[in-house]
Amino acid sequence: MISEKTIAVVVPAYNEETQIENVVKNMPEFVDRIVVVNDGSTDKTLDVLKQLIVQPENNAVTIKNKLDQIQELKNFNRAEQVLIDKRKKELGYFPASNIVNENPENSRIIVINLKKNSGVGAAVSRGYKWCLDHGIDCIAKMDGDGQMDPAELKEICMPIINEEVDYVKGNRLIHQSAWYVIPRIRFLGNSILSIFTKIASGYWHVSDTQTAFSAISYKALESIPLYKIYKTYGYPNDVLVRLNISFCSIKEVKVKPIYQVGENSKMKIGKIIIPILWLLIKGFIKRIWIKYLFKDFHPLFILYHFSFLLLGLAIPYAIQIIENFSIKGVKTSNDVLLVFMFLFISGFQSILFAMWMDIQDNNRLYKT
Repeated sequence: MISEKTIAVVVPAYNEETQIENVVKNMPEFVDRIVVVNDGSTDKTLDVLKQLIVQPENNAVTIKNKLDQIQELKNFNRAEQVLIDKRKKELGYFPASNIVNENPENSRIIVINLKKNSGVGAAVSRGYKWCLDHGIDCIAKMDGDGQMDPAELKEICMPIINEEVDYVKGNRLIHQSAWYVIPRIRFLGNSILSIFTKIASGYWHVSDTQTAFSAISYKALESIPLYKIYKTYGYPNDVLVRLNISFCSIKEVKVKPIYQVGENSKMKIGKIIIPILWLLIKGFIKRIWIKYLFKDFHPLFILYHFSFLLLGLAIPYAIQIIENFSIKGVKTSNDVLLVFMFLFISGFQSILFAMWMDIQDNNRLYKT
């Protein structure tokens, strides 16, 4: 606890029997709850966690489930009652799980066991759900493979504790050692996904979007549907899109890139890039429609769609020009060239102007 604010760290773990104990035992003292979510591990991860939760130092100040304490609301509070009922039912939308602790409300280490492997995003969202229901003020997230330095956790959490922003994420790419420590293929893949995440999420100044070293406020966590978070490695990108739709502010903190500490990476860059890119395309469309049409209309909604229309209409003319160019002796008429140039240039200008308006509107959500 810092400044009377409760702090929890969600730690997803899948087959981390050699790493998880070190991660948990090195957690700073100011952390009130360490919520470890065992994602259906097939090794001895769960056995290691069971040993940790029975140790005497696992005792902690009682934190009760807020939903169980709320009395039935009536009359003018019906709107709040609907939300409370919804929160209670939401647990059924998460992967089947059980809390391993016999007395979780008085335990510092909480172990949630997913009955089958569901993906890192599903594990994190289940941990988030526990923290949300128990009213934790600042919820951080660290991996169970030891690739995040607990000494940097306080810097990640303080902007949340001080109520400066709604979400803080680490950024390894701005660290001086990034180019030398991060494997080249990961550095390249991360950089590519960061570019597309800027466009999809509306947080145009973020980078290292694949790092999951982060902290989120109770208010921000309450604003997003946790059970809908992307189930696998694209969940940090999905969270950014959802936070922007909810007008949440964000800040980045420089953190060290840590590799070769005994971790066993389950991420296959080649297999995740395409699914995440598709996720970002859908996220972009969802953000533009929900945020700039239904929640608060903005002209960039029209500009984006106008540009897509013009560029789409230019495609048949582009195909015709390419086909004619490839056939010897066949020339493209001036009318076709003029129409293509008009559609393409107009569409390109419209999308650039829409992006500029998007950047200007979202600058207020990025804090330095």
